[in-house]
Amino acid sequence: MANGLLQVKGLSVGFSKSEPLIQGIDLTVRPGEIIAITGPSGIGKTTLLRTMAGLLPPLEGHVVHGEGHSTPPRGSLGYIPQRLGLVRHASVRHNVVLGALTGTSSRFWPFSAEARERSREAIAQLGLEGKLHAPIRKLSGGQQRRVATARALAQRPRVLLADEFLGELDPETMESVRSAVMDYVTSQQSSMLMVEHDIERARSMADRLLHVEDGRLLEVEA
Repeated sequence: MANGLLQVKGLSVGFSKSEPLIQGIDLTVRPGEIIAITGPSGIGKTTLLRTMAGLLPPLEGHVVHGEGHSTPPRGSLGYIPQRLGLVRHASVRHNVVLGALTGTSSRFWPFSAEARERSREAIAQLGLEGKLHAPIRKLSGGQQRRVATARALAQRPRVLLADEFLGELDPETMESVRSAVMDYVTSQQSSMLMVEHDIERARSMADRLLHVEDGRLLEVEA
C-alpha cells in the first residue's frame, strides 16, 4: 500500500446495513502521523476503531493493513480499548509482558529476553516501576490506563489505535503519557488513531482532526 500503514476504502460501520453509524469513509494513515477522531458519545467512534482493529466486520468497504493485508500481520497493530482489557488478577509486569509477546516470535513461558526488555522499557516510559508486582485490581483507574498504554507500546506496533486512553489521568500524568506515546510514534515512524471526546486535548496531539457528524467522518482544522 503506497504511502500508508493503514488504508480505509469505502468503509461503513455499525450493526445494521440499513442504519450504518458512519459510512463512506476513505482514509489513509501515514507513517509518523497521529489522527484524532472526535464527536458526541454514542455516535460510532468506538465502533469505527473496533472495525479498524478487526474486532467487528465492516458493513461495507475494506480496511487494508500494510502491504495489502486484509488482517493486520501479527504484532503490527496495537489497541488500547476504552475498557482496557487487562488481566485483573495478574501483575503490572505480567500484563505488559503479554503485550511484548504479541510483537515478538516468543509466545509462551519462559519469556524471551526481547519480550522482557520491551516490557522494561515500556514500564519505565509510563512511570510504573514502583507498581511492577502490583495486581491490576489494586490500581486506580488512571494507573490501569497507564498499564494498558505500556502494554501497547511494549508490542511496538506499526499502527496504534487508542480509545479515550487519556481518561482518568491527572494533568501531570496525562502530559507524561501523552509525551511517551507521541515520542514512540515519532521515533518508530508508526501511526496512531485516537478517539478523544475533548477536542482541545485532541488538537494537542493530532496532525489531523476528524469529526463524526451526521453519519460522516469529516476533516476539520487541527
